[in-house]
Amino acid sequence: MAYQPYPTSGTQAPPSAPQSVLNAVKLMYAGAALSLIGLIVGLVSIGSLKSAIQQAAKNSNKVLTSTQLHAAEVTGLVFVILVGLVGIGLWVWMARANGAGKSWARVVASVLFGLNTISVLSSVARPAAVGTKIFGLLVWVVGLGAIVLLWRRESTEYINAQSPRPLR
Repeated sequence: MAYQPYPTSGTQAPPSAPQSVLNAVKLMYAGAALSLIGLIVGLVSIGSLKSAIQQAAKNSNKVLTSTQLHAAEVTGLVFVILVGLVGIGLWVWMARANGAGKSWARVVASVLFGLNTISVLSSVARPAAVGTKIFGLLVWVVGLGAIVLLWRRESTEYINAQSPRPLR
């Protein structure tokens, strides 16, 4: 006796991501790793924050009380931790969403890259250690690579295939 194949719903397995998307996702995870390194370096060098705050106050002819100095240190520490964790989270979120072919994720990643570009450009004008500027530029280059890969034709075709189209 011959059996009929089990009927399917007519849906096919989603296509696998092209190499351009896979490489963009790898770059995004590299960006997360670099952000983690940046967070660790920021925490290790937080000890120099007190002298930097004192020097900035001296340059602007202000005298800080010990309470004000401590509050500025704590604020700086919280800022470093918060920015570092948010940065890592955004890299991982964008890697997962773009790897899944979410159409909105490529746009969000592009906007975040634009914001990072503004941040890198503004850091040129701010006084900071050369190593910090080079590290920021390295993270920016990783983001540029990911964005370029996400907007390639094969990436667009994959994202379009993953995004359901409304019925007309």
